[in-house]
Amino acid sequence: MSGAADARPKRADREIESLAEFDAVVAEGAGLSGFRVQSVDLTGRADVLSATDVEGAVFLGCPMTAESAARVRASGALVFPPVPGLPFDPYRGLLYTPDELFDGLAKGYEATPDAGAYAWFQRTKSDGDIFASMLRAVHDDAVSDALDELLVGARVVGVMGGHAMARGTDEYAGAARLGRSLARAGFTVATGGGPGAMEAANLGAYAAPFDDTMLQESLELLGKAPSFRPSVTDWAVPAFEVRSRWPGGGGSVGIPTWFYGHEPPNAFAEHIAKYFANATREDGLLARSNAGVVFLPGAAGTVQEIFDNATPNYYESRGEPTPMVLVDRAHWTERLPAWPLLTSLARERAMADRIALVDSVDEAAEALAGM
Repeated sequence: MSGAADARPKRADREIESLAEFDAVVAEGAGLSGFRVQSVDLTGRADVLSATDVEGAVFLGCPMTAESAARVRASGALVFPPVPGLPFDPYRGLLYTPDELFDGLAKGYEATPDAGAYAWFQRTKSDGDIFASMLRAVHDDAVSDALDELLVGARVVGVMGGHAMARGTDEYAGAARLGRSLARAGFTVATGGGPGAMEAANLGAYAAPFDDTMLQESLELLGKAPSFRPSVTDWAVPAFEVRSRWPGGGGSVGIPTWFYGHEPPNAFAEHIAKYFANATREDGLLARSNAGVVFLPGAAGTVQEIFDNATPNYYESRGEPTPMVLVDRAHWTERLPAWPLLTSLARERAMADRIALVDSVDEAAEALAGM
């Protein structure tokens, strides 16, 4: 997956998400009618706006001069101006990147846009202000739109697992090998975007283009900061050291949430779809895992995800059931016996042949390929 936007927007969605796209459309001379321009800074395009047919266009959070805003409104366009004072852009046209969310990390995680958005969410989530809730909803819908555009044609495998899996453990290394195997097999790895098993799988996908020693060296470097507690800053810094030492790693997707603000996003997902609404995030992650889901050992959250995924497979509400692979037989049959219930649900259903239980993470990719 490439992080760069094409200079020419797809006619199916008629969305303009960069200045290059805007200039390309205007150069065609057909005007902007029917286009949606998302968060493109147009303050330097006043002359272009005055000379272009904008009737029926919608400008979402696009900075422009006051004169331009008045002129395009008078010409029949809708203008939703930028919202001042927000630590995030509700109209964004593209997904987040690690560099964007962790900008300012040198001053401490608290200075980053990611921490700022969480602090805003904490202040507003229970105040009953319809404006704040509207901004969250608009933001999350924009993120979903960008995610769908990114994943067109991709074979996506979700990797689910707990945030408590520490760097430096065999389990973490296994999850990283899984992400690497899936990426090398041509799948797009998607995770919940946080620490632990999620970070490990995104790390593995990042490591896929390099030789195998890169992953081992990265695991050793990351192992010096096993957890994001007590310091997110100390945990994040070595991740960016890995990215700096081995730039240009493989792409993957992280889908985290500010609802769990104590869990920071990881730095190894090239594309980050971060949501305010956890329910939207969870359902969206599973729904987009069209090539299957691997469930690593986890606790309540992972158990919930197993059955959130099993339900549409049971009813075939999303079409043909997608593969589900549960890793660690003892965990899923003894400690948290989700497997017996899953097999009971699957009995005599189409999903019966699309579920598997394996002993180790190294068997997961093969089990997935066999279904």
